[in-house]
Amino acid sequence: MNYKNLKVKLGIIGLICGAIAAALAYYGNPANMAFCIGCFLRDTAGALGLHQAAIVQYARPEIIGLVIGAFIISIATKEYKSTAGSSPMTRFVLGIIIMIGTLIFLGCPLRMVIRMSAGDLNAWVALIGFILGVGTGVIALKKGFSLGRAYTTNKVSGTVLPVLMFGVLLLAVFTTVLKTSVAGPGSVHAPLAISLVGGLAFGALAQKSRMCFAGSIRDVMLMKNFDLLAVIGGVFVTMLIFNISMGKFVVGFDTPGVIAHSDHLWNILGMYAVGFAAVLAGGCPLRQLILSGQGSSDAAVTVFGMIFGAALCHNLKLASSGTALNPQTGALVPGAVPLNGKIALIIGIVVLFIIAFTNNRKEGLKFSKK
Repeated sequence: MNYKNLKVKLGIIGLICGAIAAALAYYGNPANMAFCIGCFLRDTAGALGLHQAAIVQYARPEIIGLVIGAFIISIATKEYKSTAGSSPMTRFVLGIIIMIGTLIFLGCPLRMVIRMSAGDLNAWVALIGFILGVGTGVIALKKGFSLGRAYTTNKVSGTVLPVLMFGVLLLAVFTTVLKTSVAGPGSVHAPLAISLVGGLAFGALAQKSRMCFAGSIRDVMLMKNFDLLAVIGGVFVTMLIFNISMGKFVVGFDTPGVIAHSDHLWNILGMYAVGFAAVLAGGCPLRQLILSGQGSSDAAVTVFGMIFGAALCHNLKLASSGTALNPQTGALVPGAVPLNGKIALIIGIVVLFIIAFTNNRKEGLKFSKK
């Protein structure tokens, strides 16, 4: 196998995925967000009425597209495989913790890279926590961590999440039953058709490239394999070019409109939890959606955990607030992490250590690149 050629191909896929994110930002998604799995799952949870935060309610077509795109391409390439049974409740809890960490930092690993490409120094600080979290997960893997074996199930079982996502799409297009924000981040989005097509394309490319933000760092630490980093690097480069060309590249911490905060410790700890939990779950939030699209019911359970976690964060006021300008005085109001969120995150990290070092079944599931 020509590994250099493989890295080039993966890099090109990353550039294309970055171009998709840039296009979504250009056509209406928040420029500093463009494509964020955590934020978009939160918005979708709000659209379904799972939380009542009016400014973050919108059924994001990108999320629907990711799952369906991965489903279609896996069927076409005969990579679809319906599996289940690998510690589903533990995975559900991991999904909740991933979302708590995400909404403390205000972004998933994909958005972290996008924020980095826009000059947001808070995201670069959070990268430290993400790498440390992945590293802790790698230590657990080396000590024999496993959530157990996944078993082949009826082919229809693996289609549940793609079908549900298609149902949400139908509700969004043909009814008014879903909630939609009229102000705030939930009201800022690209046209439905562009968002859906972007999600479908991104999902197909992510499935073929095995794109995973936690997995890319895990592979470097475990196997000195830099292949997946080429995909992530491609996304970063394209978004960097977009941000510079559009005048959206601003180096700084407290930058109004970025939907971020400068509480460095909690940015680090938030992404530490995300990186740690993602390794234990077998993939970052994006990867979980892709795996669920190609038939993994275990990944689908993790996705449901993230959706539940998003609702929990807003119903219990765990999510951070971003730096903003006071509309009346014009004064800069720094973003902050609420006490409830800090307590929940610490509890989540403790739970991660318990999960990581009490599940050491050597006969457990061996993860494959598929």
